[in-house]
Amino acid sequence: MSSQPVTEPATRDAIFLVVTVNPGEESRAAVRSLCADLGGLVRAVGQRDLDGRLTCIAAFGSDAWDALFGPPRPAALATFEEVVAGPRHAVSTLGDILFHIRAERMDLCFELAAQLMSRLDGEVTAVDETHGFRYFDDRDLTGFVDGTENPVGEEAVEATIVGEEDPGFAGGSYVLVQRYVHDLAKWEALTTEEQELIIGRTKLADIELDDETKPANAHNALTVIEEDGRQIDILRHNMPFGDVTGESGTYFIGYARSPRVLVQMIDNMFVGSPPGNYDRLLDFTHPVTGTLLFAPPADFLEALA
Repeated sequence: MSSQPVTEPATRDAIFLVVTVNPGEESRAAVRSLCADLGGLVRAVGQRDLDGRLTCIAAFGSDAWDALFGPPRPAALATFEEVVAGPRHAVSTLGDILFHIRAERMDLCFELAAQLMSRLDGEVTAVDETHGFRYFDDRDLTGFVDGTENPVGEEAVEATIVGEEDPGFAGGSYVLVQRYVHDLAKWEALTTEEQELIIGRTKLADIELDDETKPANAHNALTVIEEDGRQIDILRHNMPFGDVTGESGTYFIGYARSPRVLVQMIDNMFVGSPPGNYDRLLDFTHPVTGTLLFAPPADFLEALA
């Protein structure tokens, strides 16, 4: 089956739109109809500027999958379970459907999001809408480059796209979203050297610190997952968001072939590996959302017609 555009390169802008489906079969039918037409809507809006690279990925939470589609279901799809370790809390929040909208222009993203919500007016309730933007040379608001170690090409496909392990849903991808709010004033009070030890990379040149210098609780040390001596990758499409006078931070969105690696990363960060050796970056940021979903193959959506 053909995949949704999970492995497409990063764009300048994005809208992360998470909704819940209102009760009743009429609402569920409206969602299924919209999903069947999603490819056509993207093409119609994107036709205004073909260089704008407009795409949209639709992903569904565990409860929503059962209500909208019934069995069979993706083998590893489950509700994201919150993680609490001392003051650190990876929350689990409502989210039936994620629309991950990306383009080189925010107006294209906005128009498509407006069209989707117009079609679903009265049938869904928005629980989170976050507008992401590229910050200089793909940096987070902390000043560090984000996504440096992302796999590319065939490696990205191998890391994100379900294969023969679940043949009924081959071509799909699991996705975890978390909106992190930063305490930038507290972060900027650190020296650059202190920040680099927390992230595990140099700030200006974006070079990974050597093993003798990098602490065991550096962010990039705890988010590398290995199984049987082999590194298991995910694909991050993180983007900064924020208001100058309000909240700002990072919208984390990670795609993976299995949710196991996504959940392990969160455990390593919040609980620690070993326990207590937690990600020091969490002293300066915290998530306010957390939802696990599955992006089925594009053919699956089209077949809903």
